[in-house]
Amino acid sequence: MSQDLRAAAAELRHLLGRGYPRVRCLALVGDRHALDAAQRDLLVRGVFAPAAAARRRRRLLEPEDCAGRVVAVDGHNQLITLETALAGGRLLWADDGVVRDIARAARSHRPGPRTLAAAGLLLEALAGAAGVMFFLDAPLSNSGQLAAELRALLAQRGQAGDAAAVPAPDRELIAHPGPVASGDSAVIDRVTQPLDLAGEIILAMNPRPALESLA
Repeated sequence: MSQDLRAAAAELRHLLGRGYPRVRCLALVGDRHALDAAQRDLLVRGVFAPAAAARRRRRLLEPEDCAGRVVAVDGHNQLITLETALAGGRLLWADDGVVRDIARAARSHRPGPRTLAAAGLLLEALAGAAGVMFFLDAPLSNSGQLAAELRALLAQRGQAGDAAAVPAPDRELIAHPGPVASGDSAVIDRVTQPLDLAGEIILAMNPRPALESLA
């Protein structure tokens, strides 16, 4: 990360910590530092008010907390983050402790062998769970096919669960009473038991993929 972008992140963090509106702060800091759209997107995904970031970190479960529980997985969110790690793409370790894909791969995502490799990592981490429910974003390409492949992978591994392509995955995730694996800040804040499963897997990789930070 450039020094200019880190300086912008520090200014944004300072303003957010004093309660100023997030959208207005993002515009103010972005304009002051003449940031382009990609740089502003990094601030959106990576910088939060210190108290809010700390609160979110405290709420995040560990993978072992899912033993004997049914886990709902924000399918594309978690799979794409892990695919990015496997491909050596750009990852951001955000203020709130969540690892996020910053390659913006979701916009053009096409399931492939790396997708199933990422799914295997998720299922391995959840081997002790009572079940795994993948919710995929139906409007994204080949979501129905990917759901079928995930169901087959669950059966192959002898793990209970299901996979479905739905119009609004967030609605299903927020309604789930148990652990929810997602790196989406809006989902994390609205569920009772959030888990950044993809991030935990990435942080445990050896060697660990390169992680960028705005701190």
